[in-house]
Amino acid sequence: MRYLTPFFLLCLVAAFLAAQSPSQTLAPTGTLRAIFLGGNPVQGRVDPKTGEAAGPVPDLVRELARRLGVPYKIISAPDAQVILDALKDHTADIGFLAYDPARAREADFGAAFEVMFNSYLVRSDSPIKKSADVDRTGVKVAAVKGQTQELFVSSHLKKAQVRVFQTMPPQADVERLLGSGEVDVFAINRQRSLDAQAASGSKLRALSDSFLEVEQCFVVEKGARAKLDAIEKFVAELRSSGFIKVSIDRAKLTGVDVASGQKR
Repeated sequence: MRYLTPFFLLCLVAAFLAAQSPSQTLAPTGTLRAIFLGGNPVQGRVDPKTGEAAGPVPDLVRELARRLGVPYKIISAPDAQVILDALKDHTADIGFLAYDPARAREADFGAAFEVMFNSYLVRSDSPIKKSADVDRTGVKVAAVKGQTQELFVSSHLKKAQVRVFQTMPPQADVERLLGSGEVDVFAINRQRSLDAQAASGSKLRALSDSFLEVEQCFVVEKGARAKLDAIEKFVAELRSSGFIKVSIDRAKLTGVDVASGQKR
């Protein structure tokens, strides 16, 4: 039996090393399953005709899968809770969300790849000119439930009235709500605010400043330290190589920047 011991130990070591390989860690099923907010242009956009996803997050997923040598599946989620639930029940391996302490109680946040700016959207002739003008008595602020902007305005605005929508209204409804005075302000990310302004035919205006800067991060299920270590190295390489900046520019995003990589 003593002659079998070295062989047995070598087998254990080999098995351990295989279990720790990046592909096994990040894509245990053999396919890298990534879930993101398909309705958030900061992360990416989904072509309604082809279903093809494009933008910074899809670029990151494809590059990560290429390096791991595995196929990938990109899943579009309607909101943050769907992403958190998918990570919990292991129907997705990695996700992408803006950092928030409440979300961090449900999942572990890893490397940040973007900084997302957030700008209030108002009627073009609104007297509101800057973010500091918003938190005043009588101002009605709209936000979408569970989104980063809603979490912020619900906890930080003291005088303004916050109205929470279950989902983001379509462009025509946003124009109607702001034009009629039913709401005075929409709290959304800057890219969405700029997109809405451009689509409105001068009816709407994105405030020029940002009321909140927040990091867009990789996110994994609680306790998945090995995943975070592999992702940190990957993102650091893409940040220094300029890959993320090129992806942002290719997507024509103006409401974001490359994350600095500093630890939270």
